[in-house]
Amino acid sequence: MLVIGDVLVSDDLIEEKFVCDLNVCKGACCTEGDYGAPVDQHEMETIKKYLDVVAENLPERSKEYLKTQEGFTYYHDPGVWGTSCHEDGACVFLTKNELGISVCGIEKTWYEGKIPFQKPISCHLYPVRIAMNEISGFEAWNYDQWDICSAACTKGKKEKVPLYQFVKEAIIRKKGQDFFDELEAASEHLKK
Repeated sequence: MLVIGDVLVSDDLIEEKFVCDLNVCKGACCTEGDYGAPVDQHEMETIKKYLDVVAENLPERSKEYLKTQEGFTYYHDPGVWGTSCHEDGACVFLTKNELGISVCGIEKTWYEGKIPFQKPISCHLYPVRIAMNEISGFEAWNYDQWDICSAACTKGKKEKVPLYQFVKEAIIRKKGQDFFDELEAASEHLKK
């Protein structure tokens, strides 16, 4: 376990190899699981602000859902707000591309330059999950190992990409370049 500022970083982020292989999994992390992507209050407010624009990139069932619901649900276990899911487990903000690969409708709208918000940070960081210890004030960053990501582990090993490198952009978005640089320096030090 590494300590960088107020973050406890699991060794798995350095030791495990990971690169999403969407051609194999088709974005299953957006369609399976017990609850939607964790979101904070600011993210919920931002998504609500741009909901009409984002909805243009969503399938009809999501558009219908969002006419009567905000798109967020409080999940008692694990005690977080998250994106809502359809009955089949798919995130309400999910769409698919021409290859049948799951695509975040929020991120698609961002790529089109129509909104300034990319997607929830929990999605951007995945498979890294953040748990907050309210008593200590520390965040714990852990690798959420899931069998649907086995192709990503295989591809990561083949390409020799550590998990923290795979989510580099998300780490910088969440904690800044200095944090990432410290994490990278710690990783290099541990290799010696």
